[in-house]
Amino acid sequence: MSAESPEIDVTFDELRAVTGFAARCAARALPLYERDAPGDARAREAIDAATAFAEGGARTKNLRVVAFAALKAAGEASTTTAEHAARAASAAAGAAFLHPLAQATQVKHILGAAAHAAIAAELDAGSDSGVGEDELDGALRDAPATVVDVLHRYPPAPAGGGRLGELVRRLDGSLRTSHGDLEA
Repeated sequence: MSAESPEIDVTFDELRAVTGFAARCAARALPLYERDAPGDARAREAIDAATAFAEGGARTKNLRVVAFAALKAAGEASTTTAEHAARAASAAAGAAFLHPLAQATQVKHILGAAAHAAIAAELDAGSDSGVGEDELDGALRDAPATVVDVLHRYPPAPAGGGRLGELVRRLDGSLRTSHGDLEA
């Protein structure tokens, strides 16, 4: 592969759909963060900003600011569960800045919030991977056709990345299969 990847078309409406999906996924993990970090609004603010963009708001610098704040909250979290819940929130706000480059690494920008939320759920259940799989099944059911269409423009999720990468690949493969793999 060359150093430069070809650009793909992603409209603002499609970015809004991807961001809305990511925000809904992250919102499912938000209570886990807030339970472990009461009074810390950074994860909620990231999800709220992502939701506002998804509903037609402007894509402003604030989205980046709250995404980085939620990421900082993840680094300061007192539990690994809270860390992944905050990372889900950060990923949701960051989804508004999905790069229009045909790179497999971009799949994490589409599905990262769902994968982090799944990890948070399974850690909260005593590392029960079945709970994480159930969370991904919920994300699979929630993914609108627009998100699946955007996902198909990117190469499949790359190998590696530990449990997070495993969950991203599982959701990626499930979405591509259940909604018809458009790649030739």
